[in-house]
Order: sequence, then structure tokens, then C-alpha cells
Amino acid sequence: MAMLPNPLPKLATDPSGRSLGLQLPPGRLIDATIDGPWHEPLLWSADDPARPGDWSALLPARKAAGLHPVLIGSGGSAHNQQPEDWDLAPAMMSYPGDHDAEEVLEDFWEEYAADELSTPEDHPDDSAWPGLAPATSPDLAPDDVAADIADALSAEDSWLSRARLALVPARRSADIPAALGWTGPLNHENDVARLCSVLRSWEDRFGIRVVALTFDQLVVSVAAPPTTSDEAEAVAAEHFAFCPDNITQGSYADLHEYAAKAVLDQPAWSFWWD
Repeated sequence: MAMLPNPLPKLATDPSGRSLGLQLPPGRLIDATIDGPWHEPLLWSADDPARPGDWSALLPARKAAGLHPVLIGSGGSAHNQQPEDWDLAPAMMSYPGDHDAEEVLEDFWEEYAADELSTPEDHPDDSAWPGLAPATSPDLAPDDVAADIADALSAEDSWLSRARLALVPARRSADIPAALGWTGPLNHENDVARLCSVLRSWEDRFGIRVVALTFDQLVVSVAAPPTTSDEAEAVAAEHFAFCPDNITQGSYADLHEYAAKAVLDQPAWSFWWD
């Protein structure tokens, strides 16, 4: 797959972004990786914490310059607050479009389900992969839902209230983690492009957008979440394969409770890797 041209270097001499059809607040370009400076900027980051409304203001950058907005932060901790401290590793990433989402999820399911899901009812049919959940139809525009979730995360009382808004060159929102070389799920998967293939599938089936990243957390907005228990449990199985720590190290008794409380009718899904 041919690489998209990266518009970020233009911001080095045009910080306002006017040459790209943008009007950016003060910010900086970031090229730091675990192996030293990357050959081009990986992202642009605003200097000040995001406020409600900022996401919508930068959303036109996607069409104007192929730059996708995402909140980046530390979740309230001073540790690993800046992307320079995230051990970004773009050289480790393949291309999300080279992977099949169902194959990726099935591989993870087969690796983790038998050991981690403790009761037969959690994984019927002898831990067989249940297959992809059916798509649902969004009632709201995905970008509108993403803006609402971003605004909520930017509020003063949010756990991510100090997050900054960033712009990342990527083909689609689902590709943001791989485009950054994000290593948050490193203990689960080294090549985040494989997980991005799943995000692409969720983008197609449920209207998700990648809204926020921290050192080891991912938040996506969901324009078309499951609305029945059966649909939610099918999606919960995908979540388990995608991020087992959500269930095995979370506050949920089992996959059924996770489906009911974290998936059903939820406009945002969050993931954390130990």
C-alpha cells in the first residue's frame, strides 16, 4: 500500500496551518520514538489542554489535510503524560489493511478464552470462536458522537481533563494507533496494526471513532452500539479477544456482566492493557 503524504512537516514553517486550510492553536510537532527521532513528525499536539468544542473545531483537518483528531493524555497521572514518553515505535507497525479483523480476533480468542474465561457459559461450545457480531445501524452521525465523547472527556471533572488535542496523519480514524506507532497493548500485541484492523471493522459495523489515547488506554466513540443483550454479548466476545484485561482484570464478574454494563447501548468503549 502506497504511503500517504504526511502534511505535518509543513507546520514547521507554518504553525497556524493556513497553508493546509487550517487554523490551529499553538502547538508542536512530535517525532520522538523509542529508537530516537523519526524521519518525519508523527503528530501535532496542542500546547494547552483541550476544552469542550475543540474537537469539532479541528475535525475539518481530516478532509482538508488528511489529519485525524485524537485526545492524548495521561488519565490524570504525571507519569507518561507526554507522547514523547510513550515508547512510540512506528517501525514495528505493519499496515492495518493487510490484516483480516476476524482472523485477528479468532487468533486472540483461541489463545486466551480457554485459560481466562472460567466457566462454560462464558464461552459456550467448548471455547469455539463465536464469530463477528452483526453490524448495527447508527441513529447519529459517527463524527457527532465522537465530538460529544471528546467534549465529555475534555470537561473539567473528567478523568482525562488534562488531555491535549492532537492531529495524526492516517487514512482513517481506526488507523491512528498504528500511524503513531503506539505501543499501549505491547504485552498483548506488538504490531498494533493488527488491532487497528479490528478498529476498522468496528468503524464499518458500529461507527466507532478513535477519540482518546493514553500510555496504555484507548477510548472509542460508538455511533451504533448494540441495543439487545444478544448483540451486546456477541460484541463483548470481540472485546475480550481485543483486550482480555478489560474483563480479566476489570471490575466485572464475567463476560455477561461486561456485556450488560460496558457494551449495551454504550456510546463509548474503553480499553486498558496491563
